[in-house]
Amino acid sequence: MAVEKRTGASGAAKGTDAMDMAAALRDFRAKIPIAQGFPYGLQHVLAMFVANLAPISIVAAAAGMDLVQSEALIQNALLMAGLGTIIQLFPLWRVGGALPIVTGISFTYVSAVVAIVAAQGYNVAVGAIIAGGLIEGALGLTVRWWRRFVPSIVSAVVVTSIGFSLLSVGAESFGGGSGAEDFGSWQNLLLACVSLVSCLAFQCLAKGTKKQLSVLFGLVVGYVVALIMGKVDFSAFAGLEIVSIPQVMPFAPEFEIGAIVSVGLLYLVSSVEVMGNTTALAKVGFDREPTDREMSGAITADGLVSSVAGVFGCLPITSFSQNVGLVAMTRVVNRRVIACGGAILILAAFVPAVAAVFNSLPEAVLGGCTIMMFGNIVLSGMQMIADAGFTQRNVTIAALALSAGIGFTQVQGVFAAFPPVVQSIFGSNCIAVAFVVAVVANFLLPRDEEEQEPEIAA
Repeated sequence: MAVEKRTGASGAAKGTDAMDMAAALRDFRAKIPIAQGFPYGLQHVLAMFVANLAPISIVAAAAGMDLVQSEALIQNALLMAGLGTIIQLFPLWRVGGALPIVTGISFTYVSAVVAIVAAQGYNVAVGAIIAGGLIEGALGLTVRWWRRFVPSIVSAVVVTSIGFSLLSVGAESFGGGSGAEDFGSWQNLLLACVSLVSCLAFQCLAKGTKKQLSVLFGLVVGYVVALIMGKVDFSAFAGLEIVSIPQVMPFAPEFEIGAIVSVGLLYLVSSVEVMGNTTALAKVGFDREPTDREMSGAITADGLVSSVAGVFGCLPITSFSQNVGLVAMTRVVNRRVIACGGAILILAAFVPAVAAVFNSLPEAVLGGCTIMMFGNIVLSGMQMIADAGFTQRNVTIAALALSAGIGFTQVQGVFAAFPPVVQSIFGSNCIAVAFVVAVVANFLLPRDEEEQEPEIAA
């Protein structure tokens, strides 16, 4: 009998520990041991790693950089992603949102930077990145004065458009990655399906907090199957140095007003994306609207760290929507856990072998796990539209903005009559189009007398 009582007490203690861990993962400031938080942080790195490096690879190729220069920029990109993540989690003064934000190199700037590189060289692009980051930093510090022009229905439209814009990214990864010679092959589809099924099975069968590691489990299983199938590329491991120091100012910046204006407009678009991601994070992670302080800190950090990224020769960083989807799926918001992911990124910047391991992950494996995460962002945006209220006015704003944002960017040449800078901003960015249409519609459509915006916490 005594043994039975002790066993029961032990079981109760384990159950309590499990509940405590679950509560801590959902508490932004709870103290969690690094050993317990590390797997959840690793999951965040795996979700964004390939997308973080892809913009650098595209721009480096467009600039005609050699392998040494390209590898140096990738190394610096990892450092900037880790630094941005840590600052968002642990703010310095008014820089940082104090939210579970993971940052990485943004795709938003790729087309504009490639155009600047082709016409004026990479040094001019670096100058525009540094100057533009200061512009976004100023936007962040003054957000309390202009945020009222972005009411809840506009934020909801931005979040929904972010989710829709990522669906094609997930689908491309599912097929093996954009531009892959074997895109859509049965091997890639099999790997993606194995990862997806493993992720779903783990989420359904695992107990307690382990459920929240379903994405990591799917990636690990997919990676093992890829090894068996011979789909893992080990060429990146050849000739790696043990330790490598990131280079400061690998390109001397040159400041040209035209390039600064072009990239500066994209920083405005990026600040809108940060607003959407921050709103989505607060909603799915804490079931509330973000405060002015959180919104301001997130945008300010996005801009100022992007200026630092320019000093290191990198493209601007931004909050990663992929990781917003992961938070929506797992509800893990603890900053120590996510800081483990930031630390992994910084470590990878100094130890090339770490980056090579992550970079060897086949895109099909990543696509199998991320396609469901991106769907979660769409659903979060729809929930936000519902929370804003299905008034005739809100329905009109959402329908018009999403139709224009998603529809116009699916057809090439819609903006052909506009100047190149307009084409680079709106031609393929459904978030920018949806935001502008939503803001204009919100301004022009008459507001019902009984319709009021919910108050936002200060």
